[in-house]
This record gives sequence, structure tokens and C-alpha cells, in this order.
Amino acid sequence: MPLQRRVPKAGFKNINHKEYFAVNLSTLQKLAEEKNFTKIGIAELVAAGLTNGKELVKILGNGELKAKVEVEAHAFSKTAEEAIKAVGGNATII
Repeated sequence: MPLQRRVPKAGFKNINHKEYFAVNLSTLQKLAEEKNFTKIGIAELVAAGLTNGKELVKILGNGELKAKVEVEAHAFSKTAEEAIKAVGGNATII
């Protein structure tokens, strides 16, 4: 049997793929309650020990947000952005 039929197919790694660190709305709610943050950005996430500051951060819509906060991140899911704006907050992409 020829070599190309004996060796399994191998895919490729997409060079444009971005790996995001996921932060849920429930985590943002905890930060807003415990640390009294009204503005949550990368610096606040680093201070809370969630990320090292070099990772790209994406806010996901898991959980419930009750506090009005301004959030800065590299990406947002649609549900997270809608939930932040529904409470009266602001979602800014950096």
C-alpha cells in the first residue's frame, strides 16, 4: 500500500485564530459587589487575579448582571453585550 494511504490525514492550524480568556457576567457581578468597581477593564481583572494582562479577554453572557458597570474587553458575546446595556452599563471593545 502506498505511503500516502498508510499515513493518516493531518489538518492545519489556522494562523489567524485568536484564543480568548472567557469571563462570565456572574464574575463581573461579583467584582462589582465585592470590590465596588463601576468600571471593569483589563487592569481590574489583573488586580482581581483573573488574568495576567497579556491574554485577550472575551465577556460571555453566562450569569446575571444587576450592577451598572462600564466594561472594557477585547470581545463580547451578543448576550453579554445586551445584558450590560439592559442594566444601563456600557460595553467598549478595546
